[in-house]
Amino acid sequence: MQRPGQPALSRRQLLRLGALGLAASPFGLLDALAVRPRRVALAAARDLPAIQFDIADYTAPVEELDGTLFRLGPVFTLFVTGRLKRQPLLADQQVLEGALTAIEAAYPFSPDGVFSSIAYGIPYFNRLPGGMAGEVVASHLPRLLLDRRRYALEEAVPSPTDISPLNPEVSKLSFNAPVLIETNDLLLTLRSDVQANLTDVLAWLTGSNLLAGAAARSPTLADLLDVTSTRLIFLQRGLPRRLAEAEGLPFAGRIHPDSPMWMGFASQQADSNGTAAVATFRGNASAKFTSATADDYFAEGTIQHLSHVSLDLEQWYANDEPYLERVQNMFRSNPVPAQGNPDQFTDGGGPAFLPNAFRGRDDARQSSVGFGTEDGQRRLGHTSSLQRASRAGDGTPISVRIDGPGFDALDVADGSNQPKLHFSMFVPTAEVFERMRRYQSGSDLAKAGGVPARFTGLERFTSATRRQNFLVPSRRHRAFPLLELA
Repeated sequence: MQRPGQPALSRRQLLRLGALGLAASPFGLLDALAVRPRRVALAAARDLPAIQFDIADYTAPVEELDGTLFRLGPVFTLFVTGRLKRQPLLADQQVLEGALTAIEAAYPFSPDGVFSSIAYGIPYFNRLPGGMAGEVVASHLPRLLLDRRRYALEEAVPSPTDISPLNPEVSKLSFNAPVLIETNDLLLTLRSDVQANLTDVLAWLTGSNLLAGAAARSPTLADLLDVTSTRLIFLQRGLPRRLAEAEGLPFAGRIHPDSPMWMGFASQQADSNGTAAVATFRGNASAKFTSATADDYFAEGTIQHLSHVSLDLEQWYANDEPYLERVQNMFRSNPVPAQGNPDQFTDGGGPAFLPNAFRGRDDARQSSVGFGTEDGQRRLGHTSSLQRASRAGDGTPISVRIDGPGFDALDVADGSNQPKLHFSMFVPTAEVFERMRRYQSGSDLAKAGGVPARFTGLERFTSATRRQNFLVPSRRHRAFPLLELA
């Protein structure tokens, strides 16, 4: 899926990407299996959005699938994390801004080109004078409205169902690596329908001196930044099934042939994501969580959570997990979204595209005590548990998700490629994400209602091995924010 007129990556570029950890991912196979989407033509972006990640207007169309509207974002998303080797200087700020501007000049701001955004972790802000408690940060970082002593940016914490010393009672059947709270300085997010565009940009940033097929001096960032990980999402209808078949995965025939996700259900319902504005520090009419005003340095900023999740698909698609069980674990049990086919296993066993209905914040609690469920069975669904904290008072979602499937060896004990969920979400504050993840786990309801472990949503099938929170500045302050004020 190369961009028209763009040459394939050179051997030198491929070797450079291999050194960055990309060689273990099935890049070439994904290129062969993916299909270039047909999208509605849009006018070229002139003034890029102030909110870095606001690409909704550039990813049309919204598709109606089985009666529900879905928005599938760019096919490929590449997360690149990095640590700084030294304190950045004002000259480095100019170099980074120049590099990001050069990428936008070489590639259109569209699915055929490259969408980019950059975010910064607490380790970066601790490099500024006085660190997180210093005047430079303290006078500009938004505060929580619920507690003015707390910043909108706080570090990620283990969730109640993560493998962690904080949760000694928690274990998983297949993937028991403890969750790591990472310490990266920055996170670069690159998105495109064309995988070669992303690898080309990354190769250029790390020294290839080639960009979009033309000679272009790479930015002088090598003495400043170490790349610590690269994580690739591939998001397209049917692509997980095609990859599973190509890789000979034992459960391949049980993945829905049209689902964009490993677990057989689509999670890109158009009404389950908020607008970009609601996820910013400034907020909008539906919700506002921080002290930020329109004139603040970080007004159009947001928090980006990044986590790495291993998926136990052999357990998810086991013989004792028919579609009827999976759909209730994914969504809810009151009512059951779909009964499935007579054959509950082949090709997913039932429909993949289902509505993400919001039935109020008490929905999960009612199911946890067996109210309205079949035979009074006490159950929790992933979606209904999450919705206890994922909506504003008017029912509007308060986050924007950009998660999707991966297939790589990151954090796999035997070094083999395994199905992953590379999860990322934009939220108004770190506190909002912590609360959403805690409520999604359903641990409180499971304990209070005596819900059997078998019926607690997705928690026994997923193992988070990495988490970190980042601050995404507005576009005008995207290159090493606050450095010019220090």
